[in-house]
Amino acid sequence: MATKSKQSAKMKTTPALRASVSFPPEIYRTLEQLAEKKKVSFAWIVRDAAEKYIAEQWPLFGKS
Repeated sequence: MATKSKQSAKMKTTPALRASVSFPPEIYRTLEQLAEKKKVSFAWIVRDAAEKYIAEQWPLFGKS
């Protein structure tokens, strides 16, 4: 039984891909402030925003 749960955990974790993104200075500062306020990383804020944007554009994307 433990083998199945280990396999499931491995399947859910895929390597992250990197992207280089440029922001206007004001947007960058705002994102930094949000990250500091929420006590999360800048990258977390950007990923969260991207996920919300995708969900808004394609509501059925990623749903089983």
